[in-house]
Amino acid sequence: MRELEERYPDAIAVVGVHSGKYTTERETSRIRDASIRLGAVHPTINDRQFRVWRSYAVRAWPTLVAVDPRGAVVGMQAGEFTADALVPFIERVLADARSALTLVDGPLHFGAEPTALPFGVLAFPGKVAIDGRRIAIADSGHRRVLVGSLDERGTRMRVERTIGGPAATYRDGAAPAFVNPQGLVFDRDRLYVADAGSHTVREVSLQSGVTRTLAGTGRQLRTAVDEAQGALSSPWDLAFVDGTLYLAMAGIHQLWRVDVASGRAAVFSGSGAEELHDGPHGEAAFAQPMGLCVADDLLYVADAESSAIRVVDRDEHGGVRTLVGTGLFDFGDVDAVGDSARLQHQQAVARAPDGRVLVCDSYNDTLRWLDPATRRVDTWIRGFSEPSGLAIGDDIVYVADTNAHRVAVVDVRSGAVSTLLIE
Repeated sequence: MRELEERYPDAIAVVGVHSGKYTTERETSRIRDASIRLGAVHPTINDRQFRVWRSYAVRAWPTLVAVDPRGAVVGMQAGEFTADALVPFIERVLADARSALTLVDGPLHFGAEPTALPFGVLAFPGKVAIDGRRIAIADSGHRRVLVGSLDERGTRMRVERTIGGPAATYRDGAAPAFVNPQGLVFDRDRLYVADAGSHTVREVSLQSGVTRTLAGTGRQLRTAVDEAQGALSSPWDLAFVDGTLYLAMAGIHQLWRVDVASGRAAVFSGSGAEELHDGPHGEAAFAQPMGLCVADDLLYVADAESSAIRVVDRDEHGGVRTLVGTGLFDFGDVDAVGDSARLQHQQAVARAPDGRVLVCDSYNDTLRWLDPATRRVDTWIRGFSEPSGLAIGDDIVYVADTNAHRVAVVDVRSGAVSTLLIE
């Protein structure tokens, strides 16, 4: 839709209708923050009771309804498609409207409302990574990555390099630019960044700041031609081990892997279907994986749209198993064991030294512990604002508290929460 808005700024008006699946998605303040975070420039309706949905007989997310200047529905299509595929239809509708003298050409301007909380040094931080005293923050709302060092207590960060910002564009080199940086992982003197907005994985030299594209083309993978050219689709998080990057490919519901030496990217696990299905890598299915961490020979995955935590064998002959979660429409806020536990659109996981997995239960604004051996889920700390990134240090957990525009610092022993000070 953004491409169409830019292509026809004087002729079409886009109105978003948000009919939220999750209870949290039906809160107007959250919808407003999400719109600002995603750079939406059109008005959005909070259709929390599905009245607009029903009035247009919508059956699936997403659905596009085309309305002509007289208010008549002239087209309707469910599913995802390219802007180019819609151009012939739009041209016909515009030609008919101009012939009937019903189209009034001219730009429309809608002022954005403020976020629930004001920006600070950070704006909608997505992910955070640490390596000893080194720390990197995906300052996603400012379209940049901050890299620096932590003090002895681990509560203060000194920024040593700012990479990217403020323009939302795709550019490599000594003055790089990102669109929506998310997943981060250190590898010696390099930092890998999953830029979900430009559908690329970038490699940053921490000595020079020079950035290059490791995988992706800058365009979203939608067709077989795109795939042949090496395109990706919304890589959201990264894990690195033994020269291989694993990608949580949220846009096409799969896990991919990239050989760092060659830059070759390929599907690792998942059929591409959006569902909760266990089994061998080629048969298993994910639903918008957005968080990833590695633990020995396993990967843990925050499978957001199924509100599930999955465990994945790194052995290519292995498969996928579900620890928590039972389906695309099964979610909630329940501490329990196995299938009785309920999360709500969690977006990050991190493995603790004792073997437990810490989960950013994003839509419940909560951190939860999951014991992989018993499948037990226990609430640890509440009161965040849609947290979406995690990194576990020796005595501190760092949380990208996205809608609060901060990185929270949590003392592992006491559970006390403060805000990382950034210099």
